[in-house]
Amino acid sequence: MSGSLDGRRIAITGASSGIGEATALAMASEGASVALGARRGDRLEELRERIESDGGRAVALRADVANEASAHEFVTGAAEALGGLDGLVNNAGVMLLGPIEGADTEHWRRMVEVNVLGLLYSTQAALPLLREGGGGDVVNVSSVAGRVANAGSAVYNATKWGVVALSEALRKELTGSGIRITCVEPGFVETELQGHNEHPMVREAIERMRNEIGQVLTAGDIAEAIVYAVSQPPRVSINELLVRPTGQAR
Repeated sequence: MSGSLDGRRIAITGASSGIGEATALAMASEGASVALGARRGDRLEELRERIESDGGRAVALRADVANEASAHEFVTGAAEALGGLDGLVNNAGVMLLGPIEGADTEHWRRMVEVNVLGLLYSTQAALPLLREGGGGDVVNVSSVAGRVANAGSAVYNATKWGVVALSEALRKELTGSGIRITCVEPGFVETELQGHNEHPMVREAIERMRNEIGQVLTAGDIAEAIVYAVSQPPRVSINELLVRPTGQAR
């Protein structure tokens, strides 16, 4: 395959479904070689086969980014398998909503470990590899929840606000290195994330929001935004992309 990302080598976390899966497909269709990382190895293998059957190049590497060693091994393994690294998409994320009072604190820990620490672990491993190649891209997938806080989503808000702050600080830290940082903030996207919530109040709120919006985003919509950002010429750095469904007010 050839396209706007021809020859690029990009690692993607959370690639077994949703935005990560769509991003892998979109990047491969534009000529990138992709390393697929997630905990569900069977899903990764299915995606790898799909990409390669369409003429692309992909490697599947099972990983849990919440584990520092696993996150580092994924990134270094991706570089070894692809012959280098030109980009990292930090997409892995968990959304477990609910009020603070009476919450299962394990949900808090999981969100912090995946949404914040997992991003940091993967990025830390990728930076020296990107420097070796003369630059590249780190794309951090945050959320509109990193801008607008709501009752019942305080901890998720905190993690996604953190991703926005980390992205801007990292951009300044890496100015002049040739490494670009892009923070992508999706609004309501139809993915598996919503289904992870079991609290009745949360489920009702999600369904109400979906009905209010009407036509929500697809994972492919966000994948296209990510491809747009990383396919810009080296002199152009798309620092932030906020993408909402047309019918989403907040």
